[in-house]
Amino acid sequence: MIRRLTATPASEDRYELGEGPVWDAARGRLRWVDIVAGVVHEGLLDAETGRVTAVGRHTFNSTVGAVAVAADGTMIVAEQATLTRLDLDGRRTELARVLPLGVRSRLNDGAVDPAGRFLVGSLAQDGRKGQEVLARLDETGLTYLDTDLVLSNGLAWIGDRLYSVDTLPGIVWVRDYDAATGKTGPRREAFVITDGKPDGICADADGNLWIANWGLGRVECRTRTGELLTVVEVDAPHTSCPAFAGPDLDTLVITTATQGLSSDDLAAHPDSGRLFTARVHARGLPMPYWNPF
Repeated sequence: MIRRLTATPASEDRYELGEGPVWDAARGRLRWVDIVAGVVHEGLLDAETGRVTAVGRHTFNSTVGAVAVAADGTMIVAEQATLTRLDLDGRRTELARVLPLGVRSRLNDGAVDPAGRFLVGSLAQDGRKGQEVLARLDETGLTYLDTDLVLSNGLAWIGDRLYSVDTLPGIVWVRDYDAATGKTGPRREAFVITDGKPDGICADADGNLWIANWGLGRVECRTRTGELLTVVEVDAPHTSCPAFAGPDLDTLVITTATQGLSSDDLAAHPDSGRLFTARVHARGLPMPYWNPF
């Protein structure tokens, strides 16, 4: 039997395209982005109430698809086409150009692998299909794992496997992934979601995937083969990404968006764009820290 839960609004502010929540355990802070606004946000999570209080922001002159944090608090930020290091003193350094000049794409969701490498994907901003990438940055430079995606999205590791989302065809891919060496196996289909559009994902300690379903206003917990276990209803149609946060990693934080919603949609779902939280009777896996080089 499918378990059904309800998330509650957790932030005062609303975001046009909230995405990519990251729990920074060392500092007890939540990080997330507003992609269209080009802002990396920081907040404090009240583990008892589930509320998130914004305490900081970093603004960029482009879209910001994702953020990750190093153990010392340094951040890596996926700007529109490049990866930028943001030091504690505010200094910014371009680390790599992922997308070539003249290509109408932008960087989208990203995450850190168990060894500290940063992975990020892209989406087209024109009519092109099947030309988007999933790239990885480490001390040797950029490696392109995929170059044929439609809309690269959520990433999660369970054991020695990487799960990745291609949103528009609704595919959750899986491949073997040796974190120690970075070696990957062939990509294969784990399962397909035909109802809604799978977006950001995270994994729990039981080895299940939590998948935001853009357009349906919910997060779904599925097994690694796609069996639906839990649905978390969110009163915001465009749910974009979940992450486990808090001292015990038992609070599910969910980003949402106002982008693409009509005035009628917004009137019917006035909390669209806010962060939401839910207690889902599961615990997440600790988020690896990015390993700067």
